[in-house]
Amino acid sequence: MSQADTRPLLVELLTEELPPKALQKLGRAFAEGLRGVLEKKHLLGASCRVVDYATPRRLAVLLDAVLAQAPEEHYSEKLMPAKVGLTDSGEATPALAKKLASKGLQHLQPADLVRESDGKQDYLYANGVAPGALLADGLQEALDTAISSLPIPKVMRYQLADGVTSVKFVRPAHGLIALWGADVIPVQALGLQAGRHTMGHRFMGSQSIDLADATSYESRLLDDGMVVPSFAARRDDILKQLDQHAARLNATLGNDPEVEALLDEVTALVEHPTVYAGQFDPRFLEVPPECLILTMRLNQKYFPLFDPGTGKLTHRFLIVSNMRVEDPTNIVEGNERVVRPRLADAQFFFEQDRKQPLAERVATLANSVYHNKLGSQLQRSDRVRAIARYLAERLGADAALADRAALLAKADLVTNMVAEFPELQGVMGAYYAQADGEPADVASALRGQYRIRLDEPVDAASLTGTILFIAERAETLVGIWGIGLVPTGERDPYGLRRAALGIISAFEQLSAGGYLSVPDDSRLTLAGLLDAAAGTFSQFDIAADTPQAVKGFIYERYRNQLGADHDKNVVEAVLAPEPPLHEVRARIQACSSFAQRPEAESLAAANKRIGNILKKSDEAASRVDPSRFTEDAERALAQAIEQIGPVAQAQFQQGDFTGSLATLAQARSAVDTFFNDVMVMADDPAVRANRLALLGQLHATMNQVADISRLAS
Repeated sequence: MSQADTRPLLVELLTEELPPKALQKLGRAFAEGLRGVLEKKHLLGASCRVVDYATPRRLAVLLDAVLAQAPEEHYSEKLMPAKVGLTDSGEATPALAKKLASKGLQHLQPADLVRESDGKQDYLYANGVAPGALLADGLQEALDTAISSLPIPKVMRYQLADGVTSVKFVRPAHGLIALWGADVIPVQALGLQAGRHTMGHRFMGSQSIDLADATSYESRLLDDGMVVPSFAARRDDILKQLDQHAARLNATLGNDPEVEALLDEVTALVEHPTVYAGQFDPRFLEVPPECLILTMRLNQKYFPLFDPGTGKLTHRFLIVSNMRVEDPTNIVEGNERVVRPRLADAQFFFEQDRKQPLAERVATLANSVYHNKLGSQLQRSDRVRAIARYLAERLGADAALADRAALLAKADLVTNMVAEFPELQGVMGAYYAQADGEPADVASALRGQYRIRLDEPVDAASLTGTILFIAERAETLVGIWGIGLVPTGERDPYGLRRAALGIISAFEQLSAGGYLSVPDDSRLTLAGLLDAAAGTFSQFDIAADTPQAVKGFIYERYRNQLGADHDKNVVEAVLAPEPPLHEVRARIQACSSFAQRPEAESLAAANKRIGNILKKSDEAASRVDPSRFTEDAERALAQAIEQIGPVAQAQFQQGDFTGSLATLAQARSAVDTFFNDVMVMADDPAVRANRLALLGQLHATMNQVADISRLAS
């Protein structure tokens, strides 16, 4: 057989049930781990396709063009100086012999080596042709690498059949296939020797399947094993069946993201999916739908069905079973019996919770610890209330409504329903507040407090909710940061990054709603908010620099967010002076437009030069004295600043950032002439100080919208 001939390679690891939420990732990682090493070993043919398989009981990969042996490789190894490697008589020194052995070239003699000069001295080189890697060796390395690098959520240790050896893997493995075409490749893993034997569906398929060759894997599993090995094909099949059943019942699956997540999970739970329809007693629909939906999806892995016209939950649901039977009555009735007590529990919790008004539960928050360094949930509630009142005052909102929403915000944490389903916190508080006759704004605020971000401009109806949203996140950021629990790497257990982005979105939407278009002395600012939040922690020991540190953290999160869609130099220019959050996007747009102007590069470079000059000198006069000008270029620049500055300032004050920067661009000629004709650091101290003062005035005028020096290339 020619060395260039290729055959398909199949590798399968047969296991006990793998963790469903990690299965898809495990399947892809297993395939990529094998492919990566085989490619590195040059064992893959041109345009080799890789197909990954993953079911609850197996990880597998098919590579359709794999070589038995990699092509030969020409090599040239630089060894050592000739005078070190060879004796006077031309024999190899011990140093050379050791070097050759370390590189696996001990078979070479001095006569086989090449002498080449690097311009200073002669070096010895070993040139030759190395045989390519054998598939058996390369596959063993690839298999070891793929297994060891799997993103296993939790490793388990188990004992092999010999009763002595133990291995670690995500689940016990019971079989290994390694077929190159029709030939078994003799590799091993997890105490298993490779063969050609696999198993079908646990109940419906053959329990013993011997594969003739690698390409028969998928068809044999489908036909004899009753297993759909492809995760993607299985998912598509489930979705198709779900849609067909929903259409037959004149219903829909809903359109929230949880449907996709559940679809991935059930795909990882079955090897041969079949969908059946079930139903529950319609009287349970009196319970808030979120409770029923959550228990069906979370606990039972069912797909609730919704009315296509109203979007309301119906009393029907779909089951994805791992069994296909002619009469599914037992399966359907069994699932209906299982879900009934779950729904009954939800109904009981809801009815019991409503017997005590939400406001009466607030006092019991004193028994619930928020953090041992930050007190109880009740103390936290008091802090959020104080911040909410501060926000209401700044935003012209109803302080009583804001205070009430903050008072009740965490009360549902001590209800039966939230104790059973923590995912419903806030949602249940809204239902209970509504049942208690609380104002609609308060109930709406409770429901929306856990949103990730605000996506709509704030109006009168959503103002109370926005205040609670901001207050809760400000308290979290200042408190958690203040006791030293700063996010590190990917670890952010208290969600401070998400809280920062939430506050950014809130300022943006407040501005869009017109709530920040007020005089500066009474406008809500990020610094003022964080200082107010820090003031609520007087009973606790938080770091004194917390407000400023959190402010920097929020701007850093904004920087990362904006960097995905905008030029990084523009983002840096705008965020360097830490402008008001609600003005950032408008300034980004203005600065992006300015950066395209022909004057931009010159002015940015000049601005950078001015900044460097001012940093190095503290000699600037307190104000510019025109009588000390000695050059026409000085007078021209001062005149340009006098003419352009007030116009640019007025445009800046009105929020016309694009116009302000365009006006400043008119100063280019005067700035260029100044630097061409004027020596800033004049010998005369008075003249030098006056010129520095002039540059300081120019610098302040130019950098109101952004630090344009950061646009300099």
